[in-house]
Amino acid sequence: MDIQGLNAAQRYTASRPATQPDPAPGGAGETALNLARDFAATLQDTEATAKAAMTGQADPHALVQALAQTELAVETAVTVRDRVVEAYQEILRMPV
Repeated sequence: MDIQGLNAAQRYTASRPATQPDPAPGGAGETALNLARDFAATLQDTEATAKAAMTGQADPHALVQALAQTELAVETAVTVRDRVVEAYQEILRMPV
């Protein structure tokens, strides 16, 4: 048996099926917390950049870039919120 075939067989047996959950520590709660922290950090960075731009310490290009990042973050948060509300309403419609 050649080495490549042996390695492929070992990798195949070590891989987990797609139906098994990802063994990531923390789960969905920790992921949501990290996303909220990243969102808040994006808003704080944009605010700091805007303040620096008002005093003439920041490049206008940096301000536009920070505002674009904030706009994307807010749109993403609104989309996630809408999906969560939609899923909750769908659960409420389920017969008991």
